[in-house]
Amino acid sequence: MENANFCISSFSQHAVQGISQSLINCNPENKKPILICIGSDLVLGDSLGPLVGTLLRKKNVRSFIYGTLNYPITSKEVEYARTYVKQMHPNSVSIAIDAAVGDDNDVGIIRVKSGGLKPGLGVDKKLGIIGDISIIGVVAEKSINNYNLFNLTRLNLIYKMAEKIADGIEEYLNYIRGATEQTLNSSFGA
Repeated sequence: MENANFCISSFSQHAVQGISQSLINCNPENKKPILICIGSDLVLGDSLGPLVGTLLRKKNVRSFIYGTLNYPITSKEVEYARTYVKQMHPNSVSIAIDAAVGDDNDVGIIRVKSGGLKPGLGVDKKLGIIGDISIIGVVAEKSINNYNLFNLTRLNLIYKMAEKIADGIEEYLNYIRGATEQTLNSSFGA
């Protein structure tokens, strides 16, 4: 879906379903998703992506997951990860997950959009776009000194956002698996 852009409050009781439905809308062809969880475990505000990857691994979801707290994909690995995923999973859709800064009113917002993301913008890094679909969690208010603000972000907020994102992705992956099985069954006349 071209230019699909969804905003979901992580404080909403419907956040999980909103994330799942947004991902479904961004991948109407039901291509197999690959997850790229970007961030660092060294900076609290930047740990959203690796925390989501770790939670998904604990759920044993059926998808390739790149980036966890044990093996994060930081800004140093983004270029390598982009190339690797494209070569290893050419027929899949890649979903990039990262933390971001925004306006004070945006803290706690989860954005799902068709199109990749540019990691490191909040700390003025100039990296290329990664992912076909992106999930961005706004964890702090944008300021002149964003790096310091990332260190002052509350773990409770990041963990709750990571849980909602991981649960939404799990629901989405279950939908994709069901849609794929239904397609295969109808192809074989079952």
